[in-house]
Parts: sequence; structure tokens; C-alpha cells
Amino acid sequence: RRARLRLRRPLGVFFGLLRLTEALMEPRVCEATRTVRGMSVTDGAGVRLTRIIGSPRLDQIDPFVLLDQFRSDNPRDYMAGFPDHPHRGIETITYMVEGRFRHRDSRGGGGLIQPGDVQWMTAGRGIVHSEMPEMGGKGEEKLWGYQLWLNLAARDKMVEPRYQGLAARDIPSVRQDGVRVVVISGSYA
Repeated sequence: RRARLRLRRPLGVFFGLLRLTEALMEPRVCEATRTVRGMSVTDGAGVRLTRIIGSPRLDQIDPFVLLDQFRSDNPRDYMAGFPDHPHRGIETITYMVEGRFRHRDSRGGGGLIQPGDVQWMTAGRGIVHSEMPEMGGKGEEKLWGYQLWLNLAARDKMVEPRYQGLAARDIPSVRQDGVRVVVISGSYA
């Protein structure tokens, strides 16, 4: 049997539950049992976020460490970005809906993440990186994206760090019942 995701209403772009079949011992149909509202938080150098996973309302759901949404049309909410900071033992996956971020890391990895693009960084034994908004002039103030942090399995905590940039044109998507699912890892059945 394959894992299937049942959605009760159109979501536009669905980002959640990466690696569903890898996270579950036996793939199965899952039903949502509750809805959790994200919490407003500030992270990085003052970026306003909505933290969905990793707040007191929803924590301790290993391997998911954090799920943040950054969404604003006010540059003061995000222009300070995320200057150099370390990570270890996790993976971060960033999906951009609108706007642009520039990733740079201590291993020479990086790139510009634009609408529909994905950035996948495996911190492994440790890496220092930055993510800074790279917005144009007037009319390009809107920033919207998601970042998921995944806890690496114990055997993978000390792997070599790596960075992968995935362009929107190379990422498959599926439309079904008014919902567009962007498949950035695994498969959709």
C-alpha cells in the first residue's frame, strides 16, 4: 500500500509532510486529528515568522523539528534576514512561493532561491550559512515561503554537509481536486 494524503479543501500549494513514507514504519492513509495555529515569532536578525512546528502548541514530533512560514509585504518584517549562523545534525528545506533569498554557506554552497524553487541543506557534522532576502525595487516587496527542519537519523548526524538547489522547472507537481501538490521528495500517489 502507498501512503495517500486526503485534503478536505484546496490549499494552493501544499508543502507539508516531506518524506512521509520514510517517516512512517508502514505507509498508511492518515487523517488530520486537529488543527494547530502557528505562533508569531521573531528569528534570525529580527525576521517575523509564523512557527507551526516547534512551538509549545506543536512540538516533539520527531523527525520534524521546525516548520516556519515567512510571509509579508512589509520589508521591515524580513530585510534583516538570517546572517551567518550554525546548524548541525539537521536538514533544512526551504520552499519559496514569492520573493527571493540568497543562501551562502561555509562550504561554498549556495544560490538564489526564487518563486517555486527549493533549497535543501544537509547540515550533518556542521555548517555555517546565511539566508538573506534579495528583493528588487518597488513592487517586489512581497516575501512568502516555508522552511522545514528535519532531525537527521543518528547514523547520519555526522555526514558531510551539502547544499542542493532545486529550480521550480525541475520539480514535479500534481493537480488533483483543486489542489496542487509540489513533490520535492519521494512520490505522490
